[in-house]
Amino acid sequence: MTSLKTTFHTSESPFKSNNTASNMCGFTLMNNQVGAIVAKVMDRLDNVTVTPLPSMIRVDAQGRMDVNYADIDEEAGEEEGWFNAAEFEESMSTHYGRMIHEDDRTIMFANPEDAAEFIGFDLKAT
Repeated sequence: MTSLKTTFHTSESPFKSNNTASNMCGFTLMNNQVGAIVAKVMDRLDNVTVTPLPSMIRVDAQGRMDVNYADIDEEAGEEEGWFNAAEFEESMSTHYGRMIHEDDRTIMFANPEDAAEFIGFDLKAT
């Protein structure tokens, strides 16, 4: 009598961890009037992908992304200075990557070394 051998294969999990660098940065906005304006402005950038969801808007970028406050003021039809870091923080629920606030923009970096270089921070241990 021959024995019947059964081989089982487990499919790869779509939820497995991946520790390789993605070169991505981004943030999640509330899906409200201000969030929609910010998303519309950010969607014009070549390296940015905007994903509207029912209660939030995902904004993801490769490498670096600048949230230029004057562009958002203009899109909203508001005077310069209407949108600022405080307004951005209020609309944003979470982010990933390195964030640097300046007077006229918020900059997101995927690579921490790029962010450190931008602000003149030496990452080398002495």
